[in-house]
Amino acid sequence: MTSPWTAALIAVFAWWFFTGIILLVVRRADAGDAVAHGRNVFLSVPLFALGAAGLVVSSTQMTLSNVYIAFVSTLLIWGWIELAFLSGVITGPERRPCPDHLAGRARFVRAWHTVSHHEILLLLAFLVILTITRGAENTVGFWTYTILFVARISAKLNLFFGVPRINTEFVPLPLQHLKSYFRIGPITMAFPIGVTFLSITAACFIERLIASDTVEAITGFALLTALASLATLEHWLMVVPLPDAKLWRWMLPEARTTLAKEKKHEL
Repeated sequence: MTSPWTAALIAVFAWWFFTGIILLVVRRADAGDAVAHGRNVFLSVPLFALGAAGLVVSSTQMTLSNVYIAFVSTLLIWGWIELAFLSGVITGPERRPCPDHLAGRARFVRAWHTVSHHEILLLLAFLVILTITRGAENTVGFWTYTILFVARISAKLNLFFGVPRINTEFVPLPLQHLKSYFRIGPITMAFPIGVTFLSITAACFIERLIASDTVEAITGFALLTALASLATLEHWLMVVPLPDAKLWRWMLPEARTTLAKEKKHEL
């Protein structure tokens, strides 16, 4: 596990695996009872706590094991927050579809109210992780979260302002109203800004990877390079017509989105 290529492959697998597990849990909850989503979020709190503890412990010393612990711990924290969002537990006060007549600032404000609680939680987690890792020897966890945080904000802005391809196949029942805030159309300035920033970030980590002379630093920068590259790729998949949904569709049960169940979740 000392090779940068091994570290990069681990990052790719972790990205695929964590995404798939979250989608699987949410899909099964969609087919469950009315409290299935909330129950999953509650039962997974220990994973969030494990991630927080692992981040605190691993930040104190820059060792090979701590590099991987920090990376996985941050993914656990991020994964729990995303599960809470996709389950409809932590989203925002507005849970109704966007009226067709809304445009401009009014549409943006309403969209913000649909996800505001989630965005605030992401920001609070960022500030906590910054506090934990500030001045620490191992900052892999901080940079891991920063990449995910910036990429998620950019992706949401692009979905709101408009991109040619939007995959709504995995939008869970509690968040069906969000699809009315997506806009399929030509790219806006949000896309080149986001892609350029993430590409430069990946290039900076590659430069640091090449310049590093310790196994720990090489491994850390290889993980971060792979993650930043994946974030860039995810943005391009909003433009390039590739069947990215097939990466997870095969492992998920069939969605059962009956009208009655959709109405139950909207209440």
